[in-house]
Amino acid sequence: MAEIHTDPQSADLQKLAEAVGRGMYERDHCAQAHGIELLEIAPGYARMTMTVRKDMVNGHDIGHGGMTFTLADTAFAYACNAANEVTVAAGCSITFPAPAKLGDVLTAECREVHKRGRSGVYDVTVTNQDGTVVGLFRGQSARISGTVIPVE
Repeated sequence: MAEIHTDPQSADLQKLAEAVGRGMYERDHCAQAHGIELLEIAPGYARMTMTVRKDMVNGHDIGHGGMTFTLADTAFAYACNAANEVTVAAGCSITFPAPAKLGDVLTAECREVHKRGRSGVYDVTVTNQDGTVVGLFRGQSARISGTVIPVE
């Protein structure tokens, strides 16, 4: 049987990302209030979900774009903070290719596209339970001072 070797640094970075995710979520009152759940986190990556509730539907009886944006922005925040370096949004934009609807289970998947120095670029795709894309978000990050969770 072949021996499997894992990169200890990768394993440490993954453990750190998971700890950061837990620490952020404990203090993330916005995510909790909107029922946003963290499904997966890794260095430069996060996947989160949210169900579109009645209070998230607008006057056109479709999901309010601001709620889709909130989910995408939250996944962006977790992905760019996963390295335990306090990072904030410097700018972001979103496109809505299709509407979200009442009862839809939305999933936001964020991936780091580019990171250099204190800046980064991240793309988030938001899909419903059928795989229909309801949001395409791009965020630019800026690292500021500090850590998200205490360093041991």
